[in-house]
Amino acid sequence: MHGARRSTARIADASASVAERTEALDKVKALCALPDGLHVTTPMVAEYFEVGIKAIKSLIHDHREELEASGYRVLTGTELGSFKEPSSLHRHGRHLALFTRRTVLNVAMLLRDSIVTRQVRTYLLDAEESHRIPKAPRLVDNSVVHSLVEWLDERIKHTVAEQLAQQDRRMARVAEDTVRAVVGRTVVPLLNLAVAFAGEQRREVSEIRRELGRIDRALRARMPTGGMAAMDAMTWRELEDHIAGLCRRDGCISVANTSSNSDLSADLIGRTVDGRTLVVQCKHFAPHRRVESGDMQKFVGMARVEYEADVALFVTTATFTTAAMDLAVRNGVTAVHRRLLESWSAGTRLQVLRRP
Repeated sequence: MHGARRSTARIADASASVAERTEALDKVKALCALPDGLHVTTPMVAEYFEVGIKAIKSLIHDHREELEASGYRVLTGTELGSFKEPSSLHRHGRHLALFTRRTVLNVAMLLRDSIVTRQVRTYLLDAEESHRIPKAPRLVDNSVVHSLVEWLDERIKHTVAEQLAQQDRRMARVAEDTVRAVVGRTVVPLLNLAVAFAGEQRREVSEIRRELGRIDRALRARMPTGGMAAMDAMTWRELEDHIAGLCRRDGCISVANTSSNSDLSADLIGRTVDGRTLVVQCKHFAPHRRVESGDMQKFVGMARVEYEADVALFVTTATFTTAAMDLAVRNGVTAVHRRLLESWSAGTRLQVLRRP
């Protein structure tokens, strides 16, 4: 009983020490605050992490109790009026959501699909490991290591559950077992070696990162290759390779990726089965975003003038605005939106790629 309490206390202390390191936010990127210098609003948080406001609001909905414990609150009525006056805040509305710096750090620990959050977490891990390494090499207390592993295990389980929420239970168990096995074989021994041999710290941290990369690739490999969930999880380079493969499947030849060169807005070029010039633009956007008419106008100009394309495809994992669709229709561009992309990936052949 006492041992369990001591283990829980160590985990709480470790989590608190990470949560208090709010200086990691400014180390990664400047965080703009309200005039009082202590609080930020929901749009400020979204701008800092370079994500949509909907993503922050969804995170608040899923983790409200945890965020409120770290300082999140919503002001209304008299309390809102009292806050606006000394803060010189001119904002209309019946309520105002406020985040403290500690709450923003909490968001960084929970938010996915943001490069900024990954940088913050990497800085915290590096700072925490540097803080824990003593001046003279010595072995770490096994009970502390086990407590840290237990905490890591819980965080990994939570992350895997989110990523595989749409997968069957058997796949989720396989993913969890794989992650736990990797942690048991690598992370714990590497933590001990890092403490015992301070000079090898960087090499061991690099090994951990490579292992986590292999885990990420393994999880992606278990996802269905044609579904939108898999394409949402792809990098922009992987999406371009996937689209190139679909073009080849439908008979196109000499399909080449040009994004590493000065491609003037074209990501793929090639020829259809009957010899027509094919130009493809790929946009890896979040599902809630939309391709604007400006992007479509730029592509139309380059496809027709620079490449003299016979077939022009604008492919996105999101959707198009009405103006962008009208511009595509007027200029003979095939706009492949999210639903059409899913159908194409599932085996349906694009009409424009068929032999006339």
